[in-house]
Amino acid sequence: MDKSGPEPAAEETFAQVLRALKDEYGVSESEVARRIGGHVSTVNNWAHGKARPRPAAVRALAREFPRFTEQRLFAAMGKRAPAPLSPDQRDAVLEVFDRLTAEQQEMLLIQARAVADNNDG
Repeated sequence: MDKSGPEPAAEETFAQVLRALKDEYGVSESEVARRIGGHVSTVNNWAHGKARPRPAAVRALAREFPRFTEQRLFAAMGKRAPAPLSPDQRDAVLEVFDRLTAEQQEMLLIQARAVADNNDG
């Protein structure tokens, strides 16, 4: 999947998507927080546009409320959803990783974390 180019323009804010999610599922902010293992104050901050969720929380929202996809939730934050690894891709990555020295593995992990952290920011 090509991830080059600008981030997608959000057609709706995260607060708007969260409001739609609560309406569609008939849940409160407390219930959203309970179902994703978060704090109601955090969900309240998302609802009022004071904060945006971390990627792990977005994935939890999509898992608990499947009519709201990762793609839609991430797009509302102006980001692309991380691509899942298929079992074949995971095996291919590990096969290559297993051929590296310990130093090369550590360097690759540092680089991959930096890229992932940049996506999270």
